Amino acid sequence: MTPISAIPPTAAAALPNSSAVTPKPSPLPAMGIQMPEELTQPLGTPQSTGGSFSSMLSQMVDDVSTQQKASAQAVSALQSGQNVPLHQAVISMEEANVSFQLMVEVRNRLMDAYQEIMRMQV
Repeated sequence: MTPISAIPPTAAAALPNSSAVTPKPSPLPAMGIQMPEELTQPLGTPQSTGGSFSSMLSQMVDDVSTQQKASAQAVSALQSGQNVPLHQAVISMEEANVSFQLMVEVRNRLMDAYQEIMRMQV
């Protein structure tokens, strides 16, 4: 990844002027398809997400924790001889595993982005 200062001025001049670009009307409403609001806003406009980034991360951690607890309950019910199908317990374990792996990967990407920002020279 190269810093922005490494871009030659001629390359920056070749970029289109964002104010001169007009969006084309979408044919989707004519077909009865509604697009989500965040996709219809132009790039660079602030979006109301309804929550902060930290609340989104804490919700993700809570969801992973809930899935792991449900998986542990399914496995313990299976081990105690309750009427729990084996495939349901295995599916629950795999869902918890995949969600945990996703959470770890998101954390790794965030840490990489933070480290990249900290290496930038201002």
